[in-house]
Amino acid sequence: MSNVAEVPILVGIGDINDRESKGREDAAEPLTLMLRAIGAAIQDTTLAPEAAQKLQSAIESIGVVANWTWPYPNAPGLLVQRLGLPGAVHTTESHHGGDSPGRLFDEAAQRVAYKKSKVAVVTGAEALASLEAFKKSKKFPPPHWTKLDDHTSIWDRERPEDLGTRHMLGAPIQVYPLYEAAFRAHLQQKLSDNHKESADLYADFAQVAAKSPFSWAHGQEPETSESIGTVTRRNRMICSPYPLLMNAFNTVNLAAACILTTTTFARELGIPESKWIYPLGGAGTSDSSRFWERPYFHASRSLSQSLDAALKVSEVRTEDIDLFDFYSCFPIVPKLAAHHLGLPLHGPKPLTVLGGLTSFGGAGNNYSMHAITEVARQLRTRKQSPKAQNGLVLANGGVLSYHHTVILSTQPRSDSGYPMWNPLPSHLDEDHPAIEEQAEGSGVIETYTVQFGRDGTPILGFVVGRLHPGPGKGGRFVANVQDAYTLQQLCSSAEQIGKQGLVTTEGGRNLFVFKPSKI
Repeated sequence: MSNVAEVPILVGIGDINDRESKGREDAAEPLTLMLRAIGAAIQDTTLAPEAAQKLQSAIESIGVVANWTWPYPNAPGLLVQRLGLPGAVHTTESHHGGDSPGRLFDEAAQRVAYKKSKVAVVTGAEALASLEAFKKSKKFPPPHWTKLDDHTSIWDRERPEDLGTRHMLGAPIQVYPLYEAAFRAHLQQKLSDNHKESADLYADFAQVAAKSPFSWAHGQEPETSESIGTVTRRNRMICSPYPLLMNAFNTVNLAAACILTTTTFARELGIPESKWIYPLGGAGTSDSSRFWERPYFHASRSLSQSLDAALKVSEVRTEDIDLFDFYSCFPIVPKLAAHHLGLPLHGPKPLTVLGGLTSFGGAGNNYSMHAITEVARQLRTRKQSPKAQNGLVLANGGVLSYHHTVILSTQPRSDSGYPMWNPLPSHLDEDHPAIEEQAEGSGVIETYTVQFGRDGTPILGFVVGRLHPGPGKGGRFVANVQDAYTLQQLCSSAEQIGKQGLVTTEGGRNLFVFKPSKI
């Protein structure tokens, strides 16, 4: 590691907030927004035009975060064409997952460090706000956007049948609440205290987002703990315990880009050292995409291991980190990260530099790209400190399925060697109770949530539980709750985790009830 020839640095960052074109006939598509972000990142280096062109011409790697808005068959290839780069440029497009910015950034740093790319670009964009406006005005597909043979969104594609789909369970709005409930019970919190904790946390995040010019909520009055935590017609309950304002807001037009190169080439071009931010390392892994095939729900193995391994490979400790941004599509993600690292939710070091996916804006899979750019932006203001200033970004994807953590610094690694590879396996070993696809008998609730209709009434409950003989011994089941009495109990202010009921199979689904007579 100490013999590495090059030190990778982040030299250019660009963020685009395209709120102004929402609803306009010439509203930009994601490809255009990515090009704008790359242009902004080149401009951010402060190079004169000739040197800036030399930087652009030296791009040898482009990584693109897969977008939700417009499913290009080859987005990186289109960027190569638009930037006028040679066809030999290394290109990659991520899977669909919010961990992708962290993984692509880490891989770009590796390519630069080991002379596979002189200059690497990572970027991503969404234009979901404009897409929605085009659909509402019946101007779909937008005539000036890149022509596609298939416009089907990732969210509209049919999922293969499995235990989750048979129980109409698996969407992020349903699964993250299962983790919140399990974490709450693990900490022995009252439901009311847990709910206030989430509202207070997201109110802090809203204050951060309100100050960012790149935030979708910039210029708006930030939500308060009361407005976030109070269920109203505007802030209706989605899946307990999360009302709307505790869910990610994805209808945005946002883009971001990072440019990485070597200290050698940066000096040759004349990029000032005040712009240099050093990636120290990264780590990521994945848990089972089938959430019921995980060992527990009060914590996330992939989240915890990603954090621990990134800190270890970067040769820093939690107390050495000055800036954090924990992905926050729902409150449970930053809560789990903070709990694992021993950080207070409202300590001197905030848990976000952006403001979270509700207030800053979801940006599809690309949220954490904005976190990387903002951490770099803030670290630059701290470069005069004699002590290294460090920032950590945790990128999360799926339903607490995929995680990748990256760490950046004002100073280089002490050994000058960027890690050659991800220290974690791509997928964690399976570790879960036996799954009872067709469950019959007495069972105990491991975790649960209730989905609500637009009128505020509960429409369907979801229970993950264990058949007797008791927790830790019986097989795991997934079940629906339709019975009125049982739904009422699941919607009450009393904790239901650990309570016993009956489960039976009917029409291919498991049904859970508290009263045998209700089956």
